[in-house]
Amino acid sequence: MNPQKAKTLIGLKKAHSLLGKLIRMVETDEYCVNVMQQNLAAIGLLKSVHQNLMEGHLNSCVRNAMDTHSHAKKQQMIAEILTVTKLANK
Repeated sequence: MNPQKAKTLIGLKKAHSLLGKLIRMVETDEYCVNVMQQNLAAIGLLKSVHQNLMEGHLNSCVRNAMDTHSHAKKQQMIAEILTVTKLANK
């Protein structure tokens, strides 16, 4: 497994664990601010994973598409990146 994929999986597993903790906190009526702090930690982890995924995509799929002579493939990659970027900024 390449290091980028390993880093992504570690981040996702940490976020998964933190989501379980958040669920338990809500179920047991933990103090709201504590829940919100843990929620923000989960959001931060997922943003970090997203950044790592984007970096991997740019360094592999997008780079390969840009090296081709296919204008359509290049345009498709640009459109995909724009779509994902717009979703990430919502």
